Amino acid sequence: MTLSIDLNCDMGESFGPWVMGNDAEVLPLVTSANIACGFHAGDPGTMRKTVAAALGEGVAIGAHPGLPDLSGFGRRNMDITPQQAYDLVVVQVGALAATAASQGARLHHVKAHGALYNMAVRDMSLARALAQAVHDIDPALVFYALASSDMARVAEDVGLVVAHEVFADRSYQPDGSLTPRSRPDAMIEDPQQSIRQVLRMVQEGRVTAVDGTDVEVRADTLCIHGDQPGAVVFAREIRAALQEAGIEVKAVAQKA
Repeated sequence: MTLSIDLNCDMGESFGPWVMGNDAEVLPLVTSANIACGFHAGDPGTMRKTVAAALGEGVAIGAHPGLPDLSGFGRRNMDITPQQAYDLVVVQVGALAATAASQGARLHHVKAHGALYNMAVRDMSLARALAQAVHDIDPALVFYALASSDMARVAEDVGLVVAHEVFADRSYQPDGSLTPRSRPDAMIEDPQQSIRQVLRMVQEGRVTAVDGTDVEVRADTLCIHGDQPGAVVFAREIRAALQEAGIEVKAVAQKA
């Protein structure tokens, strides 16, 4: 059986005069785009343009809902209830779904952003709220969740297809969580180190944690951060390495 993986990237995170990322150059290298919905980043015009650009490249379109925190880029924890989390997802996914529909397209997936994602990894009531919101909007949507986490299992219990997500440019803790960005060893900046990590996750289902131990992971989709310096180089070299290893690069299939 041929191994395969989806390459996803967070996009559409510019708003007003503020520009984030290099979407135009990264889009041709990925298979799924997670498009900001205006709460942590993005604005209506950016959403429209990013959907159009993704359609032009044949890239799967996904909503990237986050906390209502433009100044903190959605990376600061907020004390929210499961009901508030549910409402945040419904409104943001609905907005991007309408933006896609206006261009004759439908959403493929949903991936929570930043602190909202990390909070749901740790808090199963929040994870269930996010997953239930996605299921209530459209049960065919694919739910992106941290690989092999309780967050992924909760979404599967709700009845969603889950894409277990691994990271090319982040280091891992022994429990399978990502190293907090506040730590100096959180980000992997060497493309070759990143490629070695990616190939092992896809081919062996394992990743080496920061303490040297092995952690089992399921790799369905690989995140490449579009706001990281050198994102285009990362994306290009990782995709080339995957193809050289005989690993097919394609979007995760929706529920039949």
